[in-house]
Amino acid sequence: MIKPRLNGAAVGQACDESLIAGITHRQEQALAELFVRHRQRLKSLIGTVLHDEGEADDVLQEIMIQIWQSAVRYSPKAGKPLSWLVTIARRRAVDRLRRRQAYCRAKERFEKQLPQHLNGVHYPCVDQEVTQTDLRRFLEEKLQLLPPFQGEAIRLSFFYGLSHCEIAAAMRTPLGTVKTRLELGLQKLTQALRPLRRKI
Repeated sequence: MIKPRLNGAAVGQACDESLIAGITHRQEQALAELFVRHRQRLKSLIGTVLHDEGEADDVLQEIMIQIWQSAVRYSPKAGKPLSWLVTIARRRAVDRLRRRQAYCRAKERFEKQLPQHLNGVHYPCVDQEVTQTDLRRFLEEKLQLLPPFQGEAIRLSFFYGLSHCEIAAAMRTPLGTVKTRLELGLQKLTQALRPLRRKI
């Protein structure tokens, strides 16, 4: 079977269905044209869910990767390509929002539990500097048990006070990846605190 080729002006004139067909045959120009054609509409949709331009750009990149990988599963019977893209975008945006909320909950739980259960002892009136030293030592011990990238992200956040965007720049990693690493790392640290509660 001869694979359809979309080159030059033909790409710009092709309908969305033809572009999807081109993508299934690994034609990068078809993906690029589809991206340019619908980028703003999809980003606007993602933005209504996330309200964060940086995250919207991350999700948009994830969508393009998903389209590249799964275009072969697209069926015209399920609707027009734009409807398919909108469905993917909405699902991705909602997934990202849920991960963000899970990260915030994990961070809140961790920050609430840690001062109360540090080394299994409650410190209601201890000097702040001593408490911070113990806190850092405790964190370092637990961070050693995390995957390196998760541990590094948490160090940059808690010890150096970097924002998510600053961590992404420092680690040369997409913002969404940084947030996922922080979320997973904090969840594991929160789990590490649970046995200490029984000692109080």
